[in-house]
Amino acid sequence: MSLKTFSCRVLCKLVNHEVVASKKTLSARDAAAGFPGRSSARGYYNSGKASQPGPGKAAHVRVVDLRSDTVTKPGPAMRQAMAAAEVGDDVMGEDPCVNELQEIAAEMFQMEAALFVPTGTMSNLIAVMVHCRERGDEMIVGNLSHLHIYEQGGSAQLAGVHATTVDNLPDGSFDLEQLESKIRHGYPDPHYPRSRLICVENTHNIQGGRVLPLTFLQEVRALADRYGLSVHMDGARVMNAAVAMGLPPSTILQHTHTVSVCLSKGLGSPVGTMLAGPKDFITRAVRCRKALGGGMRQAGILAAAGKLSLLEMVGRLEEDHHNAKTFAQALLECDPAVFAVDMATVETNILRFRIQEPTLSPSEFCARMAEVGEGEEAALGQGIQVLMYPHFSNTVRAVWHLGISPEDTQLAIQKMQLVASQHIKEKVRAQ
Repeated sequence: MSLKTFSCRVLCKLVNHEVVASKKTLSARDAAAGFPGRSSARGYYNSGKASQPGPGKAAHVRVVDLRSDTVTKPGPAMRQAMAAAEVGDDVMGEDPCVNELQEIAAEMFQMEAALFVPTGTMSNLIAVMVHCRERGDEMIVGNLSHLHIYEQGGSAQLAGVHATTVDNLPDGSFDLEQLESKIRHGYPDPHYPRSRLICVENTHNIQGGRVLPLTFLQEVRALADRYGLSVHMDGARVMNAAVAMGLPPSTILQHTHTVSVCLSKGLGSPVGTMLAGPKDFITRAVRCRKALGGGMRQAGILAAAGKLSLLEMVGRLEEDHHNAKTFAQALLECDPAVFAVDMATVETNILRFRIQEPTLSPSEFCARMAEVGEGEEAALGQGIQVLMYPHFSNTVRAVWHLGISPEDTQLAIQKMQLVASQHIKEKVRAQ
């Protein structure tokens, strides 16, 4: 054996050893950190303490992933459209697919212009940056809003914008008197920031996919106009709101100055959000997007998916709403009565329900739903893993989306009934 051959073989063995060791280290670290698909989910709603297995850990397992509508995947038609997309340099305004998507969105929302942005978090941040032009300006947001809780305080961290909060009511709205009391009237008194912006969220994530009433939006806009403020809607799921109300999205958005609409949830795109508003707003938004690193080049590959989302995927959201209501009704009918849910609050694809059995915590329930228990395959004919999150105030959150069929919903119901029954039997045996 030549020295060169020997050296190559030794090097390959060392590299392979390092890769295997690295994978083992990463696997252990990921399990401890709770990354999805490995152990407990990384997401918004748990502490990382309650372990739950990832999909497909046992034979004959069907996985029903209700963690979020962000887990959707593009289907064959969308992938084909992405592969065939005509592209150009979007930073130079030369990507025809992006330009067409922006025109479609502006027309659909009845806004003057629209901008394709990588994420909803970036889109909301851009809106804040454009509306609140000076560091130290202030926005008014709901205390349970996604923008306030789940976007890392980017408005303060990166834009220098102060936030004051109003209490979100159970339907996601605000008390208008409290909202008005938060508006600063002393500017340019050096003690106070300047009120610039009111942010609303529709549908409201934390409050369970609630649809904001049109009368509320109309009153917020009137209040904003009275004091010279702007209204931005975090409309990540505003298409769900439009479908639930049986209205075009423009009817909802007429009461806002700007809106951010996600393409990558129930609408099925892999990436992307549309930011829409007046032309001068979008002109300034382009500059902010570039500064934040969101100026993508041949983005038409992604915009092609977005076009299908807006033109072909909106109507199917009704199926998600129906499936969520079906599961909610099954919770009420569960015998024994372990769960509680107010059907009037189940308006779209997000379901929040309470566990009223004191010996079963949301974390334990979610963990048992996500594992294939002993005897389950015999009882149900297959193993079923249903992934969902513990939520606030002794509740559980489940979200329906493009990847969840009526059959999947029925499987989730079977698993829920089995877990509830087994827990009650264990409780009786322990007494």
